[in-house]
Amino acid sequence: MPKQKTHSGAKKRFSLTATGKVKFARPNKGHFLTVKNKSRKRKLRKGSYIAGKNQDNIKTLLCK
Repeated sequence: MPKQKTHSGAKKRFSLTATGKVKFARPNKGHFLTVKNKSRKRKLRKGSYIAGKNQDNIKTLLCK
C-alpha cells in the first residue's frame, strides 16, 4: 500500500506542538485592518489551539 501524502494546505496552516496539540494562527489578520479596532487586532495576534474531533481530522491530514 502506498504512503499517505501530507495535505499541502494543512501543512502551511497548522503545526503540532511537542505535547501533540494542533496550533494555528487566527484568521482575519490579512487586510482591511483600518476597519478593525485595536483590541480585535491585538487578540488576532496570538495563535490558538484546535480541540476535539477537529484536532483528530487535522492530524490525519498532517499524517501524524
